Amino acid sequence: MLRSECTEPPPPASNLIDMTNPNCRRGGFTFVELLIVVAIIGVLLAVAIPQMRVMQMSAAETAVMREVQTVYQAQVQYNSQFGEYASTLIQLGPPETGMAGPQAAKLIPASLASGEKNGYRFVLTKTAGGFALNANPKVFGKDGRRTFFIDEDGVLHQNWGSGPATAASPEIK
Repeated sequence: MLRSECTEPPPPASNLIDMTNPNCRRGGFTFVELLIVVAIIGVLLAVAIPQMRVMQMSAAETAVMREVQTVYQAQVQYNSQFGEYASTLIQLGPPETGMAGPQAAKLIPASLASGEKNGYRFVLTKTAGGFALNANPKVFGKDGRRTFFIDEDGVLHQNWGSGPATAASPEIK
């Protein structure tokens, strides 16, 4: 109980509760009860905070997978318009000034054309038959737990280790 309940009023000379009277109860929580509540909250936080970090990494990885697919779609459009694949992300991004063209096709946002987004670095390489794109976390284990790869075939691959994913890495299904 949070307030005092007495069947008899305290003596007029004193505003203390009569602790010897069994009909009086002192309200509030004891120090031990408060310590127990604090300990329970501490245990819950110790479990919840690491799980929250894992969920944040999973969300960032999902966003990165979508960005990799965006670059793939942009490469398909670039190849359709200009007859070859772009060799840099800047070629897929927006122009600084003027009209879009082969040097800046305006197919992906500037934030992605910069090569860094959502805690990942995106590296586009032109190959003999097309292109290869790797997305690697800036700090493995902190920004992400996986690396990603896609090429002109459009199949997204992942590697759960710190090394870059390749065409030989497992597919994401």
